Amino acid sequence: MATAPVGAPASGQRLTRKGQETYRRIVSEAAALMYDQGVVSTRIEDVQAAAGVSASQIYYYFGDKHGLVRAVINHQCESVLGVHAPLLANLDSIGALEAWRDVILSIHRDGRNQQGCPMGRLSSELSRSTPETRADLLAGFSRWEGALRDGLRAMRSRGELPDRIDPDRFALALLAAVQGGLLLSQARRDTVALEVSLDTLIDCLRGHVDR
Repeated sequence: MATAPVGAPASGQRLTRKGQETYRRIVSEAAALMYDQGVVSTRIEDVQAAAGVSASQIYYYFGDKHGLVRAVINHQCESVLGVHAPLLANLDSIGALEAWRDVILSIHRDGRNQQGCPMGRLSSELSRSTPETRADLLAGFSRWEGALRDGLRAMRSRGELPDRIDPDRFALALLAAVQGGLLLSQARRDTVALEVSLDTLIDCLRGHVDR
């Protein structure tokens, strides 16, 4: 069965308002299930029951489970990046980076995301999956990394960071600190690793700015 493009029904037809609502409900319920119990362990039947739809509706909208998984990846990337959107647009100062760090810590300190970052959770399970799912995940992470890179480039262009600071490498390091810190946080049951890793990198940048 053909796989649906991300964000579009497998049928290729334009959705009615009711169809859009059904599509979003299926994706939302599937995302919650896959976050809690994993992609492999989430059956189409589980999604049917949670969303209150038939199997034929799921296949109509997504083509197969692979199409549904791709839609979930897109949903989770938009959800995660949406939370950070106001900050990601202007990560061009130490204060902005600290505010971004504080938002991440607050989200994971309250116990809402015990399985870690929804994007990271999908990536850990799907990293050896199909080229399409890897590309979808990489696109989401690239948007996050790009926002960090743009902010650091702006700081360097204003002369706040020396030329020896590579915005591309530092942006990747910050993103890796988030994902690695969250992975350790799951085992430790606290956010110390996440806080320490981000603070260390931000303090390093602060040291260059203050010189």
